[in-house]
Parts: sequence; structure tokens; C-alpha cells
Amino acid sequence: LKNPKKNGASTIGLRSKPVRTEGVCKNPVVWHNRPCARRAKKQTAPMAEPIAAPIPNPQTNRPIAGIAWMFVSGICFIAVTAAVKHGAQNLPAAQSAFLRYIFGILFLIPMIGPMRRAGLNRRQLGVFTVRGIAHTIAVTLWFYAMTRITMAEVTAMNYMTPIYITLGAALFLGEKVALRRFIAIAFAFIGALIILRPGMREISDGHLAMIATAVFFGVSYLSAKLMADELPASVVVGMLTVTVTIGLFPLALIYWQTPTVEELFWIFIVAVFATLGHYTMTVALASAPVSVTQPVVFLQLVWSTALGALFFSEPADFWVILGGTLIIASATFIAIREAMLKRREAHL
Repeated sequence: LKNPKKNGASTIGLRSKPVRTEGVCKNPVVWHNRPCARRAKKQTAPMAEPIAAPIPNPQTNRPIAGIAWMFVSGICFIAVTAAVKHGAQNLPAAQSAFLRYIFGILFLIPMIGPMRRAGLNRRQLGVFTVRGIAHTIAVTLWFYAMTRITMAEVTAMNYMTPIYITLGAALFLGEKVALRRFIAIAFAFIGALIILRPGMREISDGHLAMIATAVFFGVSYLSAKLMADELPASVVVGMLTVTVTIGLFPLALIYWQTPTVEELFWIFIVAVFATLGHYTMTVALASAPVSVTQPVVFLQLVWSTALGALFFSEPADFWVILGGTLIIASATFIAIREAMLKRREAHL
């Protein structure tokens, strides 16, 4: 047969050319539906698709919004520092901290439901108790330091907290810390030494209080890190408010003195701006990567130095600015590196 297809004859046993459809040879007898290599080479899309790159979340890819929110967060935290400096000078530190958390309970109302439904076990209650004790000590020492040293020194030394968190995570949580982050930690301690300048000037009890403050805040945040993987953020924040308020109550009673209406007003302002600061910081971190938002934190040192000089007669200290820059730069590097590692692990 010259043209078997035209005459309706079977093609079995004949060496006819296979019909190619979408890169697959369709002659079932000769080719058994095997992929046709020649045709596949001409296809624009390969048969095995490559792994697509992850599509960035539009909610976390808004750098301008992230920078703006972090800027507002910094203003709020500096407002907290200024309000304490101005309005709580004559109150005992523990009492000031207690009143701040009493007002903060007003913002706890939306968290009551999730806290009741959490069903905390004994271990979780123990971790929250440890966190409450550490945070109580840290907050009390922070309020005390605010009345003893300059705003710029408080702001700069407070950024030792991320350094202690990194060290604590390596020592107690078994997290791996690469050499580059250890170098950043070393630079942060050099920055702290530049601020304190031991042997060159007197180290006050306010400086010692801030050193201890950063350590205890580190313990608090490490405890929060343990609970953040198990419980909603509202429960973690709510339990902090409850445990710290309970922890500060006996300390406030020991040193209690009747506050004036003006002092109560300023403590209320502290609670408002502290809550707004944490909220806007959370929004900033949700809007853009840490590598974008973290460098804005440096402005807090600028604002605190400017406010101290303009309103509290605190001269700008070159060594405090230099040491603070080293500490914040180290903390920023560590934050960016941790964000990069988390992103890399998420892609594996």
C-alpha cells in the first residue's frame, strides 16, 4: 500500500513517522507514548518546571511604610523617656513603674478572652513567672536610671539588650551563633565601655542600673521567645502585664508616696506612648524586612540627645554618641543577620 492511511489499512508493522502532539510521540505501537526529545527541545516550556522563586508577601514589602512606622515608634519611645524624666523625678522608681502598668491594664481588656482560653500548663506558668520577675526588676531599674543619668546614656545602653539576648540564646537555648555575630557582640561591648569609660570618670549607680536593666530585659525577652512558639502574641503580652503588675505591687507599697494629679497625668502619658510604641513597632516589622526598619532605630539616639540638651540641660556627649552608635550598629547587624537566616531556612 502506497498510502495505508488513505485506504484505511492498519499501520501495524510499518515504519511510519510518529505523530507528534505537544512534544509527545503519539504512535502507540512504535513509540509507546514516550516523550519525543527532538520536539521537546523546540518547546518553549520544559516538561519539568523549575522551582518557582517565592512570591514576596505584599504586606511585608512596603519599605516606605515600614520606615515611617518605625520612625513613629522611635518618637513614641523617646516620648516615654521624656515623660518619665519630666514627670516622675520625685516618685520612687518601683511606684512609677507600678502606676505605669496599672494604667497599662486598660489596654489589656481585649486580651482577656484569649488569655482565658489559652489553658496554660504548669511549665508555661513557670516560664511566665520567671519572665515576670525578670521584667519587674528590669523596669524598676530602668525607671531608677532615668532619674540618675542622661537620656542619651539610657537610650544607648538600653540597646545592649539584643546583645544579651543573642548571647543567652547561644548559651541557654542552644542556638548557633556564627563568628560574624560574635564580632558584632564584641563591638557592642566596646561601645558600652566607650560610654562608661571606667577609670576616666565616675561610674554612677544609674550606669550600673542600666547595665543590669539590659541583662534582665534580655532574660525577659528570651522567656518570651520560648512562649511565642506555643501561644498567641496577645497571651504573651497580656501575661507580661499581669505578672509585672503583681510583681511591682509589693515594691510600690514599700516606698509608696501619694502622687500628685500632675504626676499621675505624666505616668498615664508614659503608658499611652509605651503602648503606641510597641504597636507601631509591630506594624513596622510587619510592613517591611528588619534590614529596612532596623537602621531607623539609630534616630532614637539622635532624638534623646537633642531632647536632653534642649529641655533637660544635658550636654551632648561625644563619647556617648560614639559608643551608642557602635552598640546600635552591632544590634542592627545581628537583627539583619537573624532575619536573613530565617528567610534562608524558610526557603529550604
